[in-house]
Amino acid sequence: MTEPAAELRFDADAFLEWEAQQERKHEYLGGEVFAMVGARREHVVVAGNLFSALKQRLRGGPCQAYVADLKLRVEAADAFFYPDVMVSCDAGDHAATLSLSRPMLIVEVLSDSTAAFDRGDKFAAYRMLESLQEYVLVDIPARRVEVFRRQADGDWLFHEYLPGCGDCEFPALAVSVPFDEVFENVEPPGGEAVSDEAAAGG
Repeated sequence: MTEPAAELRFDADAFLEWEAQQERKHEYLGGEVFAMVGARREHVVVAGNLFSALKQRLRGGPCQAYVADLKLRVEAADAFFYPDVMVSCDAGDHAATLSLSRPMLIVEVLSDSTAAFDRGDKFAAYRMLESLQEYVLVDIPARRVEVFRRQADGDWLFHEYLPGCGDCEFPALAVSVPFDEVFENVEPPGGEAVSDEAAAGG
């Protein structure tokens, strides 16, 4: 989650030098800096569920999953972000130390303070990544997983997954994740948390 950092404007190199001295993480877009604020427990759990699920399914292949502590560089947008989860299949990314630049899939878990940004300016920046094939938004209160998939003509096709749908499909990676696994250990509205047993269908 982000909030504007008042009166701070940098170029990309100055931002990296400045952020290295900060205790909190910050995102950067076109000279503006945004402070990352603490995430709710449910946000962290869902991001962790997806990271774990993707990491397990991609094990042994050329693609790797990464969590939010690693920056994403979008050079065409003059931006650095901290996506909740990224998957890259690029050898250069796997050798990087500070930031990735060629992810195939990006996941953002929505919050009240970031939903508009994640759907708007941030998605516009992500679309500049030639490597990106799928953009995933997880809406916890609505119990919804939204997937935008890049088509051969460059357009983006929208898919929505809701409770009872079975699996969330990520064809760019040739993997699927059960919907209940995405929301495992997160309390549904008016209900109890999804247990490991329930998520496994037991």
